[in-house]
Amino acid sequence: MRDRFACVTAQLIDADPRIAIVLADISADRFVGTARRRPHRVINVGIREQALIGTAAGMSLAGLRPIVHSYAPFLVERPFEQLKLDLSHQNLGAVLVSIGASYDWPGGGYTHHGPGDVALLDTLEGWTVYVPGHPDEVELFLRAAATTDDRVYVRLSEQVNDAPHARSDGRFSVLRTGTGPTVLAVGPMLDRVLAATAGLDVTVLYAPTVRPFDAETLRVVLAEPAVVLVEPYLAGTSVARVAQALADVPHRVLALGVSPHTARIYGRIEDHDAAYGLDVAGLRSSIAGFATASPSLVRMVR
Repeated sequence: MRDRFACVTAQLIDADPRIAIVLADISADRFVGTARRRPHRVINVGIREQALIGTAAGMSLAGLRPIVHSYAPFLVERPFEQLKLDLSHQNLGAVLVSIGASYDWPGGGYTHHGPGDVALLDTLEGWTVYVPGHPDEVELFLRAAATTDDRVYVRLSEQVNDAPHARSDGRFSVLRTGTGPTVLAVGPMLDRVLAATAGLDVTVLYAPTVRPFDAETLRVVLAEPAVVLVEPYLAGTSVARVAQALADVPHRVLALGVSPHTARIYGRIEDHDAAYGLDVAGLRSSIAGFATASPSLVRMVR
């Protein structure tokens, strides 16, 4: 995904005089050639993440379309005040593209983990959020974002699905139908969800566009009023969106994702997946248990 991002962004900068990129050292080596050709539209502010967002806001005011790039915690958490004031409050647009996801570089430790990024952006209005699961989807979303003046967040990951399934209209894709719960797989969680639900009587939706949230498709395919959210970031981030979509329908929700505090381990990405129950075995156990629980049993437990 990171390679495709760099390639497509360089092409966009060469093709469109509005497009610029703002960096904070991260991935600067991937834009050396572009910087030689277009020095005024490849800006590296150094390790100054607040200035990263402020510079992008200034570019937007000047009529440019800035693409802003860094690790997720450095792009969303550290300069959050600038996202709130410089972009959202002034109603300015930019395309934020993060790497690192929730724990893509375990060796970097918790400073480089960003499971709360989408939840933070949910506190601000007017953000489109893409969570691609394949490099082809990265290109689709970047090229679409470049043609607008909206506030857009594209969340890249080292984990990818075998094939792209994103729709250009932002709707969820229906990949499997059943009479039981509906499982909503976000971005790079899809392949694991498909493996984990093999043989289970469930519907599987794929969601690489999570904001805006496609409530219409969820309602249309809902066979049983039960939803499993499988998100590659903070567990429960989209629960409120499901509740809004099904406000008139009594329903159950199981929220799977990263726990509120990342485990104090380094290890490998796979170790973190297993720790949060986001590997195939963990997902199958959680989803199968939820699918077999009757509404009466859930009421008794509560």
